[in-house]
Amino acid sequence: MRFDNKIAIVTGGGRNVGQAIARRFVAEGARVAVVDLDPGRGQSTVAELEKARSGSAHFLECDVSSSEAVQRMVAEVVDVFGGVDVLVNNVAITDRGSTVLDLEEDLWRRVMAITLDSVFLCSKYVGRQMVAQGRGGAIVNIGSTSGYRGRVNATAYSAAKGAVLNLSRSLASQLGPHGIRVNTVTPNKVGSPVGEDEEPADRKRANLLGRGAVPDDIANAVAFMASDEAGFVTAADLLVDGGSLYGGVD
Repeated sequence: MRFDNKIAIVTGGGRNVGQAIARRFVAEGARVAVVDLDPGRGQSTVAELEKARSGSAHFLECDVSSSEAVQRMVAEVVDVFGGVDVLVNNVAITDRGSTVLDLEEDLWRRVMAITLDSVFLCSKYVGRQMVAQGRGGAIVNIGSTSGYRGRVNATAYSAAKGAVLNLSRSLASQLGPHGIRVNTVTPNKVGSPVGEDEEPADRKRANLLGRGAVPDDIANAVAFMASDEAGFVTAADLLVDGGSLYGGVD
């Protein structure tokens, strides 16, 4: 029960990795704001969590690329739960299949807005709330091995995830004096691909452990980084990629 009496926000909490993170927080005592743009997925996740423990979850429909929407979301979380102790910036979309030669500029801007701007906006307004509370907090941003290396089949996503890594380091430097830790957790090909509901049966993975990642692998890492057990860890990136990055495989 590492998160007993803690309040967490998880963006993209209606499916895949975000859903697994929300489940893990609730299992360890937290109350969780499940933030998603899809009300069907978000409400379904909250219904599951509420069945496990009444009063443990609340759904908020929010476009996290909009400053006004994020501010309303944070205000509602504070109104419902009384504050915020943990923020997980998980939501992302991709431009899979495009190169710089054919990527539509509107898609570039949309990927950057949802995958990168959302981290800035949520961290800004949740960070302000954490500072006002005066009890510190933890922010965990979900990275990607795509942020470490270029890809032949994605342009904006790789750029956005690379930026998330360095933005997180800046946030850690700025928020550290307020007792707020900021870290990243970096997966590789976990669960269903970004933006898809199902994982292809023939999805290719290559790593040092010989299996694909599952959402609980990431939830385990996020729970550690958000907990007091990682109380002296900030500005760090925890690779949860089966060694794919340093094994020289994709």
